[in-house]
Amino acid sequence: MTRRRRIFVPGYPMHVVQRGNDRRTIFLDDHDRTRYLDFLVEAAEQHECAIHCYVLMGNHVHLLLTPENADALPRTMQSVGIRYVRYFNTAHERTGGLWEGRYRASLVNTDRYLQACYRYIELNPVRANLIADPAEWPWSSHRRHAFGEPDRVVSVHQYYDDLADSAESRSSRYRKWFRDALTEHELEKIRETTRQELVLGDDAFKNQIESQLPFPARPGRRGRKKIGV
Repeated sequence: MTRRRRIFVPGYPMHVVQRGNDRRTIFLDDHDRTRYLDFLVEAAEQHECAIHCYVLMGNHVHLLLTPENADALPRTMQSVGIRYVRYFNTAHERTGGLWEGRYRASLVNTDRYLQACYRYIELNPVRANLIADPAEWPWSSHRRHAFGEPDRVVSVHQYYDDLADSAESRSSRYRKWFRDALTEHELEKIRETTRQELVLGDDAFKNQIESQLPFPARPGRRGRKKIGV
């Protein structure tokens, strides 16, 4: 079966999910997480991907990033994947693969859908019942956005910069986004578009993107529902 081509449009961010094989743990300790971020930052800089938002969970990773060209994302993820598996196998005296097939990636419109993606990614540990507040999770971009703490991984997106005129006001407005959880409709919409590697946006935006593509940019018929956070 031919793989669907990933949708790429210059200047638009992409929501990326990479899972461990069989949903097994990919980070056994904080050193693993640090090394993964090392590889991610180096690959993103080398291949021109700006990382705006991220979270490292036990068995998967979420990223929100903007590739500068069509090759930037695949080259970044390939580099991170190969280097991290090599490190992980050596550090933990194991062999074999680590990732569950290829990563998933969906294009995101830069409006309220982008806001929903920020919340979806940084609230992952809360939905997984690991913490009560996203600020308690050290392996995400939340503290950078909500409190202005330095984060070597994050390249701030213009959408975030446009929230307010000052850093303090931007952080304050960002924190307000997290007072309420995402609705089930919002959660399913993000999950579905990511699973099918389509477009997260309104119909007008999807029509605009589809006019440039030889394939649809919206979900088709649903299959069996998968569990995810």
